[in-house]
Order: sequence, then structure tokens, then C-alpha cells
Amino acid sequence: MDNGLSPSTGDTELDRAVQQWLEYDKNPKTVSMVQNLVKEGKVDSLKKCFSSRMEFGTAGLRAAMGPGVSCMNDLTIIQTTQGFCRYLEQKFENLKERGVVIGHDARAHPPSGGGSRRFASLAAAVFISRGVPVHLFSDITPTPFVPFTVSHLRLCAGIMVTASHNPKQDNGYKVYWENGAQIVSPHDKGIAAAIEENLKPWPESWNTEEALKSPLLKDPLQDINTQYFKAIQKHCHHREINKKSEVKIVHTSVHGVGHNFVQSAFEAFDLQPPYAVEEQKVPDPEFPTVKYPNPEEGEGVLTLSFALAEKEGASVVLANDPDADRLAIAEKQESGQWRVFSGNELGALLGWWMFRCWKAQNPDAAAVKNLYMLSSTVSSKILRAIALKEGFHFEETLTGFKWMGNRARELLDQGKTVLFAFEEAIGYMCSPSVLDKDGVSAAAIAGEMISYLATKSISLSQQLTTIYDEYGYHISKNSYFICHDQNVIRGLFDRLRNYEGQRDWYPSECGRFAVSAVRDLTTGFDSNQPDKKAVLPTSSSSQMITFSFSNGGVATMRTSGTEPKIKYYTELCAAPGNSDVTHLKEELDELVDAIIKDFFEPEKNKLQPKPV
Repeated sequence: MDNGLSPSTGDTELDRAVQQWLEYDKNPKTVSMVQNLVKEGKVDSLKKCFSSRMEFGTAGLRAAMGPGVSCMNDLTIIQTTQGFCRYLEQKFENLKERGVVIGHDARAHPPSGGGSRRFASLAAAVFISRGVPVHLFSDITPTPFVPFTVSHLRLCAGIMVTASHNPKQDNGYKVYWENGAQIVSPHDKGIAAAIEENLKPWPESWNTEEALKSPLLKDPLQDINTQYFKAIQKHCHHREINKKSEVKIVHTSVHGVGHNFVQSAFEAFDLQPPYAVEEQKVPDPEFPTVKYPNPEEGEGVLTLSFALAEKEGASVVLANDPDADRLAIAEKQESGQWRVFSGNELGALLGWWMFRCWKAQNPDAAAVKNLYMLSSTVSSKILRAIALKEGFHFEETLTGFKWMGNRARELLDQGKTVLFAFEEAIGYMCSPSVLDKDGVSAAAIAGEMISYLATKSISLSQQLTTIYDEYGYHISKNSYFICHDQNVIRGLFDRLRNYEGQRDWYPSECGRFAVSAVRDLTTGFDSNQPDKKAVLPTSSSSQMITFSFSNGGVATMRTSGTEPKIKYYTELCAAPGNSDVTHLKEELDELVDAIIKDFFEPEKNKLQPKPV
């Protein structure tokens, strides 16, 4: 397609990339944006758009919407889906019998004409052009509906178009495999290679109108809505209490997709519907009432929820992120202040509750030997403590639900029961029918737990203290530094591996705290293993070192896969009976201060602290 403009920026490679784009792109808005940049001689802006293609990883894609190969737009969605389709054709002989599912959230970017609904339709057109059946949701859905549909309908793959809780200009493309879990390596590399081989749009890839009329297209919304809420009812154990409960709960979907689905989940559990935050219940891609649409950011996102709770006399607030796969909870304390629970604290509460309900239904002492809970390696070790005392199995995985989902699938295929999995970033898997984090089922299960505790006049905060008294206090402190310079990040971690100038030598102390063990999942070293080799998978492309301390402290430092951050996760695990919380918190604060001073060296490395 000749778009009437031959770029000439003085950079041959850039000119070629822009020219190819103008030949391939049929979206008038992104074509016009690129043409204007060329006309105005904005070479730096063109370089940002065209210098490097979005990298397809195990999390799929996530980037700003806009023109060029570095952004999410019609053309890059078509190219990505063509590559994914080709890869699936290689892997599945029966792809044309089984098909795929595609879901989307409510994000939109009017300047570039991009948006989740549009991207989902284009992805459907690509698959249909190759004779592949597509189950395309006709309306917005929570992310967990896509992995649920893959498993329920035994499809080859699933795509969810969402950027979760990222800023409003972003979008994403998340991919699930036939096992219902997110993809892991080497699928990401295979798909990335196939994308590069299929950059030219196929003749029918742009034809969404024809695709939407195709007999290969089905809308799974009604069926999956019914089946999902039927499946999660298996985790409803106190229906009579729920029916009578007078606990008042507020819910916000933070301008995302969650409102209707959480209302339906409460209904499925016979719980009173939660009060919805009116200003935030309708999906709005502008996220007008919040700075960041991320309930992990805590109180700022929950201001309107607290106001509604005060008005209605509610004691608990539930908040989903915009694609409803995460859940935050806050509770009003006796002081009148609101307490926003950390992801680790909610992991302790939900893990305790899931086990308690399971045990009531499985009184046979031997059954516990078949039971598993999982958490990521940077999350609290509280499930390990509960497992040690109660006799079930606990396993750690690498960071991210792709690892927990795939491990859960392996265990389920071996006939094991996977009861619960969580990560500190407010992600919870309470049902094996969704092998990913799910904020909808978690909201209903939390609602039942709150209602049950209310019959005993016990608050969430009181129950958390009881859990810690019984299994040992687990106090955590997580944060991050911002760093845009990869050389500084590499230097920081390399210094820890060659401490005080000694090659392959890690620190033996940090301030006054003695280091008892080191695990480096970048190099594969683990001082705790007889052969010094880490058991968990290693990756040289990301930085991650865990230090264990002789006082029971654990600290992990790692880089983020999606943001310019060096994160740290610290926890002090005390033995049951040691309930001097003030002392434990002081000791953890001192350990964190020492780690920042000695290991991060923020002044020397010019690191920006987390914004307050």
C-alpha cells in the first residue's frame, strides 16, 4: 500500500522500517501519525517508534498504544497473532478442530484508534483466515475467564488483551497454552521467531467484518458465565451463614471489568451483594478517579471506597485491579483507621481459610498427604510454616503465576489436590478450575471467610494475629528502587557476586546480620544444595539473588521484567511462640536498612527510591 510518502531521515535502517510500516499499515490514524512525524522531521520520535520491536516473552506483550513496532497497535497485533497462529499450527495437528479463545478488557486509545476490543477482533480475523475456530467474547471479561475457557472447552490456546493495572496508555497481549496456564519457555522464543517470519499481513488479516460473520466464530460469554460461577461454588462451604450474614462489604473494580462479575460471584455464594463504588464501577479506559489503577498502591486507590464504607457503615473493602485477576482487602480498625492488608497477609488469611474448609470436608488424616499449596519464592513463607504443622505439601516456584499455574497442572495431572497458590503482588488462585490468579473467585471466598469470622465476632486483623500466634510471625517489608541504567544494575549485582573483589564470593554478613545461605537464580548457585546448584530454574537474562540470615530473615533482590525497577522482598520468620511483634519489626527494619546501605548503595548508584 503506497501511503504517498517516502521517508528520508538520513538513517537507512530507520527509513526502511518506516517505509515497510507505511506499506503494511491500514489504520488511517497510525499511518497519519507516522506520516506527520516524517514530515516534521522528528527523527528521535521515529526512532522510539521503530528502533526495536516489542519483545514477546512469557508474559506475552505489554507496551503503550501508538504507532510503530515498539507499540501496541492494529498492525503489531496482526503480526503477533500471525506468528502465534503459525506456531500453534506447528504444535497442534488438531488446531482446526479445537480452536482458541480470545478475551479483552475495556482499554482504548482514541488517538491511535487502538483498543482491546479492536485488537481482539483483529486477532480473531487472523485465526479465522486460517480456518481456526475462535471463541471470541462479545463483551469485556475478567482475565481469569480466558484460562478457565481454555481448560473448560479443551482448546489449544487462549489470548487475553489487557494491560491489567498498567497506566491508561498501555495495552497487553497475554497468552495461555492448552494446559490452561500461561506459557513458559521455550514457547515464548518459538512464538517470537514465528512473529518475525510473518510480518507481512495476510490478505484476510485486516478483514474483521467478514471474520465476525464467519461460522468459525462463536461467542462463549453466556456459557462460560454459567459454567465459571458453577465451578467456583465448589468452594462455598457456609451457605447458611452467608444467607444470614449482616456484614457490610464495599467493592470497587477501579474503572475495570470486575463489577458485574464480583456481584455474580457473591450471588453464587448467597452473600449479600457488596456496595459498589458508583464512580468506579463502570469500565472507563481513562481511569479518571485514580492516579494509578493499581490497588497494590493501597490507600490512594481506595479513597472513594473508604468514603462509601463510612457512609454505609461497612467494615471491609474489597478492590480488584482493572482486569479483575488481583484482589486487595482493607478493614476498618477499632481506632477508626483503615488497614490495607499486604499480599502476604492476605495469603496467610486465605491459605488458612482454604485449609480449614478442606479439613472440615476431609477428616481422614491420610488425605493431607495428597494436598499441595504453592507460592512464589519472593512471597511470604507462611504457607511453609502452616504445611509443616498440618502435614500437607508446600512448594515454592519462581516469581509469577506462569510458574505456579504450570506446576499446579503437573500436580493435578498426577492426581494431587492443589488447594491454594498465591504471590505477594495480591494474586490468589483459590480454585484449580483457573490456573492463574483470579480476583473474582478470591473476592467471593474472602466474603464467605469474613461472614464466618463475623459469627464469632472475629475481625480479619484478629484472625491474622491468631494465625501468626499458631504458626509463627512472618513479617515482611517489600519495596523497590527505580533505575533506568542497565549497566548500573548489572554492576550492582556483579559486585554482590564478587564481593570485596573476590571472584565468585558472596557477602557473609550485612551490617550486624550474618548471612547463612545464598541462592543466585541468575547464575544457578545455591549454597544450601550439596552440589551448590539451584533446584529452581535459572535465567541469565534477569537478576535475582536471595540471602538467608541466621536470625531467620530472608531477602531477595531482583530486577523487574516489565519496569525499570530493582525490587527487594524481605521477611523475618519467627518460631511459633515468639510474639514480640514490636521487636521483630524493629529487627526487620534494621536488616532492611543494612541491605539498602551495603547491598544497594543508592547514593553511589544514583537509585531513585519508590515514590511516596
